[in-house]
Amino acid sequence: MNIMHLMMEMTQVIAATDFIQPAFSLLSVPASKVSLSLIDLLVAGGWIMWVLGVMSVLSIYIFIERYLVISRNSKEDRNFMNTIRDHIYDGKIDTAKSLCQRENTPIARMIEKGLSRIGKPLNDIHAAIENVGNLEVSRMEKNITAIGTIASTAPMLGFLGTVIGMIVAFYDMSMAGNNIDIQLLSSGIYQAMVTTVGGLIVGIIAYVLYNVLVAKIDKMVFLLEARASEFMDVLNEPAA
Repeated sequence: MNIMHLMMEMTQVIAATDFIQPAFSLLSVPASKVSLSLIDLLVAGGWIMWVLGVMSVLSIYIFIERYLVISRNSKEDRNFMNTIRDHIYDGKIDTAKSLCQRENTPIARMIEKGLSRIGKPLNDIHAAIENVGNLEVSRMEKNITAIGTIASTAPMLGFLGTVIGMIVAFYDMSMAGNNIDIQLLSSGIYQAMVTTVGGLIVGIIAYVLYNVLVAKIDKMVFLLEARASEFMDVLNEPAA
């Protein structure tokens, strides 16, 4: 009897093993990877994501264009002011003006304005130089405020999408009555989360780009002020 009982238990264990093995084989199959493309995110987020996409492209375009312009205007010949000084001491004002025209940079245009005012009171010369410097800075700051506006507006636009998504979710709940399920609520909540992330990403990128440009312009303003002071010192110095 003991042998028969042992054989019956072994048969049950083998049968159980045959049942469990297919189950583990099913669990070992890797789940299919779910991937989302940028287009899927734009569609899920609704019209707000398209607006955020346009804002991101616009901010990057303005940044590249302004960065190249400011970098080009920041270039300076280190011997420029020394040459201008020598021409002024030699009385070659027209030659100094021609040099400024060839350079064609904000600093050169500012110095050229000062050269054209030589013979007038120093306060008038300084005022003329300062006005030209302000105009040059204003030109370099063109469209930069748009990036700042995008940096502050994009997160708020994302939060607007969040509110709209939650309204859609609660509306679907009210219309479903007692037949509420996750699938019904997923579209509204999905839109809310996607627009929030999109708005924050665009806002952060625009904020960083804006501050990079502001830092470069501040550096250029300091350079203009330094060259204006140097030019005024040349006018105040007696010729060697």
